[in-house]
Amino acid sequence: MKAQVRGRCWVFGDNVPTDAIVRSHLITRPMDEIRRHVLEGLNPRFPREVQADDVVVAGRHFGQSSGRAIAVRALKATGVGCVVAESFARTFYRNAFEMGLPILECPGITGLVSEGDVLTVDLEEGSVVNETTGGRAQATPIPPFLRRMLEAGGIIPIARQLAEGVDR
Repeated sequence: MKAQVRGRCWVFGDNVPTDAIVRSHLITRPMDEIRRHVLEGLNPRFPREVQADDVVVAGRHFGQSSGRAIAVRALKATGVGCVVAESFARTFYRNAFEMGLPILECPGITGLVSEGDVLTVDLEEGSVVNETTGGRAQATPIPPFLRRMLEAGGIIPIARQLAEGVDR
């Protein structure tokens, strides 16, 4: 996990369900195909234009509805550096850390950004800086164990490390 992510901001609203992240008819397809359709129903430009380290910003309860981990895997496959939202659905929150996708809960973030702004997100401190406007926000910092899980790449890699007795 990078300590800082810097990228273009993609803004989504409240209550984005996992079925809007990955439509249900795609979930059995190869990941390369799935990632070409991530969030396309909410923003058709997203899967075509998203770049490595871009930042997804969303409102309240991002990832609601089903607990499909494929939504997290698909977002990660697009190369986004992190997701910053007002809040996350609990299952999505858990799945993100288990899959190694950095996320931050940051109340008020949607009022700080506009589509296309450049953001720098410090994942250790939880700070979000809008380089386009100079605005700043403080997210809830990621707890140490979850940071460690992200650094390992998710729950399976950290479980392997623990089983092998590797302790950073």
